[in-house]
Amino acid sequence: MERRNFLKSATAAGITAAIGVSSGQSISSAQSLSPATRPESPDMVYRELGKTGERVSAIGLGGYHIGIQPEVNESIRLIRQAIDRGITFMDNCWDYNGGASEVRMGQALRDGYRKRVFLMTKMDGRTGKAYNQQLEESLKRFQTDVIDLVQFHEIIRMEDPDRVFAPGGALEAALAAKQAGKIRYIGFTGHKDPAIHLRMFETAQKHGFRFDTVQMPVNVMDAHFRSFTKQVIPVALKQGTGILAMKTFGGSYILRSKTVEPMEALHYGLTQPVSVVITGVESSTILDQALRAAKTFKPLSQTQIASLLDRTRAAASEGKFELFKTSNNFDGTAANPKWLG
Repeated sequence: MERRNFLKSATAAGITAAIGVSSGQSISSAQSLSPATRPESPDMVYRELGKTGERVSAIGLGGYHIGIQPEVNESIRLIRQAIDRGITFMDNCWDYNGGASEVRMGQALRDGYRKRVFLMTKMDGRTGKAYNQQLEESLKRFQTDVIDLVQFHEIIRMEDPDRVFAPGGALEAALAAKQAGKIRYIGFTGHKDPAIHLRMFETAQKHGFRFDTVQMPVNVMDAHFRSFTKQVIPVALKQGTGILAMKTFGGSYILRSKTVEPMEALHYGLTQPVSVVITGVESSTILDQALRAAKTFKPLSQTQIASLLDRTRAAASEGKFELFKTSNNFDGTAANPKWLG
């Protein structure tokens, strides 16, 4: 047997063993799940999350920004206010603000709030050992027995898919955690280059695995430079993978270009075939803005989209306002490679 085929077979065998299924069974359907029912607000838009059967709010509460408030109680108040006003999708990550974002969200989800949300977080670990250690920390921080969706974070290097799918890698650990009832769905995120996302999908397909979700930049400048919208969204839609949009404002850099207003940017993201637009909310004012975008949303016409893209074309051409693509300013795992394991 050639080395490449041997490694592929070994990885598939390891994944199968991790979830305890027969060799002929589809990995992605190894565990059937019953979608949860959550309260919905008439002022919020709700959408299906890929093929999961879950309905989630089209606006997602960004995990990083919810952990930067000077006072813990302010973070808790914002999270609960968002839930009370119809946001059900909670974004987070094991490494956000040194774990403070998960801790604060966990405190906010007490008193019955946990049952009202779809909880997502992300793991940096590429090895099974690192993944498991991070997952256990996240479960404790959230004060929960199960996280609805866990995504492989920052798939931003061409070799990341190989590490995740390697024997003893993070996917084996994720599937075992799913089988144990600690997580319900599996996805991945990245912001660097659509070619890396496509390679992650290709690697998954080679191993008979389908991702439940994928998170990527979707904004008014993306269409002009290393476009996830043009290259990755069609693949995700074909596979029935739920699409999570991020970097609507590019960490505020896109707004600094003076080519687009916040409401236009949010409505553009919501017009795309995505399940959720995840946006950072660091204050009540920004929360009001996000909720107003949902309440007033009507899909943009092709003429309106063309006008927005014409307006942003020159500014977007070299990626200077999408620094998450062109610099390592947004790459937490680049600054902390030990997180990868």
